[in-house]
Amino acid sequence: MADNARVFVGGIPYAATEDELKAHFSAAGTVVSVFLPIEKETGRKRGFGFVEFNTPDEQANAVKMFDQTDFGGRTISVSEARPRE
Repeated sequence: MADNARVFVGGIPYAATEDELKAHFSAAGTVVSVFLPIEKETGRKRGFGFVEFNTPDEQANAVKMFDQTDFGGRTISVSEARPRE
């Protein structure tokens, strides 16, 4: 996964699916992948995720379009994903 075109999405409703996120964020550009981490202990989604785009321009567009907007009844925060340690 190319870290340079990923966004971090916080505040995702627990019921949201990867397909729903992909459909929502595709308005900003080509979505390459969506990752919603699961808690090992409970099997529940953790309320945040990552969306990867084809280009850094699409990534920047997603931040502009979707940060502090409604998704599934919750306000999501969208920012450039930090590179993995």
